[in-house]
Amino acid sequence: MKSRDLFVTPAPRWYSIPSGRPFLDDLARGLCEALGDDLPHALILTPTRRGARQMAHAFTDQCRAKALLLPQVRALGDLEEGEPPFDLEHLGLDLPPALSATRRRFELAKLIKAHYESDAPLNARTALELADSLAKFFDSLALEEVKAADRLDRLVHDPDLLHDGMGALAEHWQVSARFLAIAVDLWPKRLAELDRMDPSQRLVTLIHRLGDQWEKTPPTHPVIIAGTTGTTPATARLMGLASRFEQGAVVLPGLDLSLAEDVWAQVGDSHPQGAMKALLDRHRVSREVVHTWPVSIEADRARHARRRVLNEALRPAEATKDWRAQIAALKAGSETAIKDGLSGLTHIEGRNDEEAAAVIALLMREALETPGKTAALITPDITLSRRVTARLSRWGVRPDSSAGDALIHSPVGRFLHSLLDLILEPFDAVKLLALLKHPLSRFADDRHTNILEIIGLRGAKPRDADEVLSRLTQKEAFEAAGLWQDYVGTCAVWQKSKTDLSEYVRTLTVWAESVAAHDGQALWSGAAGATASALLADLIAEGRDFIVEDDQVFVDILRRALRTATVRTGGHTHPRLTILGAIEARMFSADRLILAGLEEGVWPQAAEIDPFLSRPMRKALGLPSPERRTGLSAHDFVQGASQPEVWMVTRQRREGEPQVQSRWLWRLETLTTGAGEHLPTQPQWLDWARRMDGPLSVVPEALKPASRPLPAPPVESRPLQLPVTQVEMLERDPYAVYARYVLGLKPLDRPNEPFEALRRGTAIHAVAEKFAADDMPLGEAGVQVFCDLLEAQLRAENLSEAQLALQRPLFPLLARDYVAFEAERRADRPRLLIEESGKLTIDLPRGPFTLTAKADRVEIHERGVDVIDFKTGQPPSPRAVIAGFYPQLTLTAAILKYGSFNGFEDIHRAKGLGELVYVRLGQDVVKPRVVYDKKNPLSADEMADRALSRLKTRLMQYENPRQGYLSWRAPQYRLERGGDYDQLARLYEWHVLGDREAEPATEEGE
Repeated sequence: MKSRDLFVTPAPRWYSIPSGRPFLDDLARGLCEALGDDLPHALILTPTRRGARQMAHAFTDQCRAKALLLPQVRALGDLEEGEPPFDLEHLGLDLPPALSATRRRFELAKLIKAHYESDAPLNARTALELADSLAKFFDSLALEEVKAADRLDRLVHDPDLLHDGMGALAEHWQVSARFLAIAVDLWPKRLAELDRMDPSQRLVTLIHRLGDQWEKTPPTHPVIIAGTTGTTPATARLMGLASRFEQGAVVLPGLDLSLAEDVWAQVGDSHPQGAMKALLDRHRVSREVVHTWPVSIEADRARHARRRVLNEALRPAEATKDWRAQIAALKAGSETAIKDGLSGLTHIEGRNDEEAAAVIALLMREALETPGKTAALITPDITLSRRVTARLSRWGVRPDSSAGDALIHSPVGRFLHSLLDLILEPFDAVKLLALLKHPLSRFADDRHTNILEIIGLRGAKPRDADEVLSRLTQKEAFEAAGLWQDYVGTCAVWQKSKTDLSEYVRTLTVWAESVAAHDGQALWSGAAGATASALLADLIAEGRDFIVEDDQVFVDILRRALRTATVRTGGHTHPRLTILGAIEARMFSADRLILAGLEEGVWPQAAEIDPFLSRPMRKALGLPSPERRTGLSAHDFVQGASQPEVWMVTRQRREGEPQVQSRWLWRLETLTTGAGEHLPTQPQWLDWARRMDGPLSVVPEALKPASRPLPAPPVESRPLQLPVTQVEMLERDPYAVYARYVLGLKPLDRPNEPFEALRRGTAIHAVAEKFAADDMPLGEAGVQVFCDLLEAQLRAENLSEAQLALQRPLFPLLARDYVAFEAERRADRPRLLIEESGKLTIDLPRGPFTLTAKADRVEIHERGVDVIDFKTGQPPSPRAVIAGFYPQLTLTAAILKYGSFNGFEDIHRAKGLGELVYVRLGQDVVKPRVVYDKKNPLSADEMADRALSRLKTRLMQYENPRQGYLSWRAPQYRLERGGDYDQLARLYEWHVLGDREAEPATEEGE
């Protein structure tokens, strides 16, 4: 058949463009050849708006050398995908306008709250979630043209239906059936009250009116319906009418004309050909009547072989028993038939989402190296497509994505989300800073915001606004205090009474504009701002009288709205890179096509959980089974996988969860393995993708990691005083001493610093000190006193009631252990020095060096002087202390022995040192640990002398101007995971990523 014979053949005219052919290009070329000068008068209907736009581009590509008047290309609307049809409003002038999607959602939610049986009242959030499912139910009824009232009534009352009627259903399905019967009755009445029409019902009505018009007055111009599978009755009717017009035709995407008749008879809903079989059966059209689109008739053996392999792999399960015979039949025609079918098809399996995204981005980027080559990613996984977009940004490339981006990912979306966070936690410092320092905030560029952060919002989470103000005024940060009061003033609007959703959204909008820059106008600029503005305006207009129970419910509702609203920016994208959804694979072609998300539950997607209808209920109502959507997805997969160069990318894990390969890919691998072949793969792409994120094998000199720092400041700048607690840093991490005492850098507290453990430790130390200093009673009376003191002290440390409730059961356990410890220590009635300070002077060449200490407790016995240090964490081991890595106790003992200590006299010093003891004050235990080791022959006096001698030696080393402060000199026995200055020292860079072969930095004299 020649292209110009398109309308010569008798009606009905049904065509198919085979899988693997460039659908739109073939369609455009065929119509140009067949219609000639009549092309501008033609009407072409495609499934989606994007398909209509691509169709226009395809016509343009056909006539680059001359001018061309394009035909009318309109989106018929794949109604199940939510696509609106082309403009048919002239046919519905007497119909009520369609109810907006937002208003319908709220009206259905009200209906649900009023009539749905539930053990507990439904809040607004749950009602809206159920409203979405109810809306899909009404859409299904409208699109499938099902009259549900009688069937639901039978479902509820007919004992012969579903075997035993309602008794055969679980109780919650019975509740759903009764509710749906009510909803189907009440919804039309409510629409009549509103003088509105259900949008899906209106769409179907308009399409049927178009069909009625076409039946009465058939178009005299060419009408082509292309690319749709006609799953809904209204669309199927139009296709049947168009096929019978004098200049009408239907062009199906990828109908398998070679499938054996016995196998064709077994095709069901879940098969790739299932939807088109149902369409042809509806119109009583046999496959013999369907012709291949004229310009698509080609002798491309490889593409024909690919289609054969895919169609065999996805044949109905009942027909797979003769796979061996089919393989033999394929090889009988050509010994390399299977191999030819797999040529150009490649499978790559990544370990996780990031690896898969990296491989896909690399494949797309590499395609751009060939002039004119196009690449497209087709996946139903929006999260994966966004990962790929982010990966491509490393090359400054942005693909054209049909999915757009969620509003919540835009700057205005994040701004509104920060406000929602503060509704629930108004004084969470991290969330406050996220708002105040947001680029759209009017406070972001104010220099006093940094002062507000450092003084007012770092450290423990503030209890209220007055605590932040108090912190600022105590430090005389009055300008920052004024800025804080300005912000707090903007929050006052939220305290006003609110009832319905409209009031909530209006109040939030006023608050947002009072915080945003340029009198709030910064929020509404650009595509994202326009989307946010439209969303909020819609909620304000349609949310009247929709009662919201509390702030939490409102926050949940608006967060969901921010996640589901889509921003479509358009432009500024690369013309040769595209990311599409699965349905668009039917008509789209590219030089390199990447199919991703081929895991069960992703592609094909898992059947949606319907809270109202079970499978038997759907069948009883005459609604399509979930398998029909699976079949459509399978068809989309075959259309994509039939392209000349196809890469199929899968993941072993998705979002951390193990994955199972898609059933289609599994069937393809099974067939090819049975034929003695293997699905081609190119693992080097995985290696390249991993190497992009890994270290360089050959590092250029300019990119070599930083070396281990060893700063050597002038001797006169080095510290002449240290507490015993910092001598440990001088031994372990001298760089930390340099940063703190030479550079004068002190670590800032984090916002919302989790001070509960620190405050608890402070409280326990204070109680232990008071218990001993005031000579509190022992025994059960002492236990009670200790518990009372501890609770009072924790309250003074501002622990919340919830935190106290968690701690209170542990009080008696800790108190009994501590009282027993005190009883043992008091046996000799020692003299106590509690929280007293001391110091020792060491002569250095440039002047005296002062070593200071503050001891938790010094006990003076007749047998000697004991030094005790309380630890709420894990104390160091005796071996670590003896090795010199924890010199706090030993140097404190040296100060007692050779220096001065408040309350400590020569008569006490003459007694000599006794025990050096760490006492662990855990949550529910008190455990002393004496610094003693069986292999240690030294006494406490000797350990003190050795620690002091070690310190003097170390201090003399730092009198040498060439002696630097080495980072992480001795990390052995270190209890904490890191230090305050590790990032400044670029520890990760030189310790983990550094050149292992390079000579490590060394200290002078080491």
